[in-house]
Amino acid sequence: MALFNSKEPDKNVRPVETPKPVTPSMTNSAPVAAEPPPPARPAPSPAHAPETRAYLDRGSKISGKLFFEGPVRIDGQVDGEISASDEVTIGETAIVTAQVKAVSVVVSGKISGDIIASKRIEIRPTARVFGNLTTPALAVMEGALFEGHCTMRAESVREERKVTPISKDERVAQVAANQKQA
Repeated sequence: MALFNSKEPDKNVRPVETPKPVTPSMTNSAPVAAEPPPPARPAPSPAHAPETRAYLDRGSKISGKLFFEGPVRIDGQVDGEISASDEVTIGETAIVTAQVKAVSVVVSGKISGDIIASKRIEIRPTARVFGNLTTPALAVMEGALFEGHCTMRAESVREERKVTPISKDERVAQVAANQKQA
């Protein structure tokens, strides 16, 4: 079976327009606005915001490590890890079994796994969240289900032990001072 037929002209091909030559009498006339090119893709559906750069629709099943540089909306199924340098939205039809790291996370679907957000986590009424949360700001709406632990601090702000190196001579002096006091 042939994929295309060379005998029939393609119905989707737009005829190529050739530019008209400019004559001296045309140079003094008002400029003519050029026709804008057709859009490269259809307008986004109302299901996701126009600023969303990536969208995994219903029926999508992805397994592995995912990284997104811009905002993303997930309405399909994901198993693995999700990292984003912007907002991650888990839609109502989404089933996510993954660790999620992002600037902010909005959950409306089901997620099993830890969520780490540097700014905010929002759990909407239709959400089912099973895992630990780490974020400086958390919003859990009435009707949402959340089972896990929550740490209300940014991951990068965690307390770190301060280790101060002490020379051998200083340690010997401290031990000697402690022995005199005892």
